[in-house]
Amino acid sequence: MNVEISDLTRRFGRMEAVAGVTMRTGPGVFGLLGPNGAGKTSLLRMMATVIAPTSGRIRLLGRDPGQYGQRRQIRRRLGYVPQQLGYYPRFTVVEFVEYFALLKELPPARVHHAVAAAVERVGLGDKATAKLRTLSGGMLRRVGIAQAIVNDPELLLLDEPTAGLDPEQRVAFRALLRDLGQRATVMVSTHLVEDVGAACSQVALMDRGKIVFQGTPEELTARAEGTAAAGDAPLERGYSAVLAQARS
Repeated sequence: MNVEISDLTRRFGRMEAVAGVTMRTGPGVFGLLGPNGAGKTSLLRMMATVIAPTSGRIRLLGRDPGQYGQRRQIRRRLGYVPQQLGYYPRFTVVEFVEYFALLKELPPARVHHAVAAAVERVGLGDKATAKLRTLSGGMLRRVGIAQAIVNDPELLLLDEPTAGLDPEQRVAFRALLRDLGQRATVMVSTHLVEDVGAACSQVALMDRGKIVFQGTPEELTARAEGTAAAGDAPLERGYSAVLAQARS
């Protein structure tokens, strides 16, 4: 298993953002659903080794991120797109992705090819030399995805990755996710249920810091049967039904 989490918690003062999450997953595309404030971002930030858990156990790619040496090994094999991507406006697309390739300690002989391949995969080959300050929000999001995949990661964490993408770009992005998930563990945090239904083989639903459902998209859809759950699509109704049950 590439991700093994047991009874994981994270507190910020008196607020418990993640409350005893247990999860195991291997290669494939895993959707992390939930309303705003459910704890998805805090969970992903722990998995990305950005913040440490308050308690509980986490192992990523067979390693303990609590140990400095093992955390460094994880980061070489990890890709992460946060909700808010910081960037240097004067960098070009290639310079920005190359910067992250070097941070991830790619061998120098591999950097040029890896950067070019990542930029092409997100559909920005014609913008490779453009300054980041000249790009649209959707293009900047794709630059963020390029830096995350430049090291061909075994664990890819994406926090609201389709924000700012137009419908055509979202369709292309889902295809990219399915391709990446053949070799890597890809975890996508989103509140867009349709993205999960189109790209993910497994899904977890978080609410108030807890996992309230884990299974396939088909199993989530089935949870709406016999209920009057709200939603325009079957998967949305399953999502609403699980949340209503968890809160009752």
